[in-house]
Amino acid sequence: MKILGVIPARYASSRLPGKVLLDIGGRPMIQMVYERAGRASCLDELVVATDDERVRDAVRAFGGAVVMTDPAHPNGTSRSAEVAKSREVDFVVNIQGDEPLLDPEMIDEVARTLVSSPDIPAATLCRPIVDDALLKNPNVVKVVCDRLGCALYFSRSLIPFPQEGFHVPAFEHVGIYGYTRDFLLKYAELPMTPLAGTESLEQLKILENGWKIKVSVTRCSQAGPNVNTPEDLELVRKIVAESIQTGSNAN
Repeated sequence: MKILGVIPARYASSRLPGKVLLDIGGRPMIQMVYERAGRASCLDELVVATDDERVRDAVRAFGGAVVMTDPAHPNGTSRSAEVAKSREVDFVVNIQGDEPLLDPEMIDEVARTLVSSPDIPAATLCRPIVDDALLKNPNVVKVVCDRLGCALYFSRSLIPFPQEGFHVPAFEHVGIYGYTRDFLLKYAELPMTPLAGTESLEQLKILENGWKIKVSVTRCSQAGPNVNTPEDLELVRKIVAESIQTGSNAN
């Protein structure tokens, strides 16, 4: 059984151009992501998938493995699929390139969930929402699951709606995915579906086409945000600077 980790990393970003190469504590963000992902125990291989020579050169400079992929890919999923197509692996974990404070144990959690669910082709994570301010934030994706731990729906809206007298907790989706290799190659070719387009949540294509996604509740705490805005970047820089001063493991 072989597990491939892929970090899709494009240079272009509408809100924060070139963000994967922005400096955090003296390293480009992609290096932080790569080094943290490399601490996961489950991966047999870890590569960055990009279409930009600047990203390729940066990864090579710190000794990482990188693959140049087709610039026409619409998203990280299809970019990961191109890498997986050339590998003899059983499973693929898609790791976001803008998660410099990713806990590597999350990669192992996704892999364990996938391997232990042989009839389900995809897996991901969630965590309880404990901050009420996040419940109505459309940038915080929510997920509801059935009693077997499979996703029923993902939404930017609050789900489930809290009726008086019921106390079902809300869960935030954590955007790290695992797939069987064969399923990833199929999934990457799926056209956009109505709900996926409406919510702008690609994973809904899986549910709309009748497949299942196993969702595990992560045991990991959130060290900091993924980087989408200048404010996110400055917060991560602050967390990393403080960790260097105190000797903690946020870097």
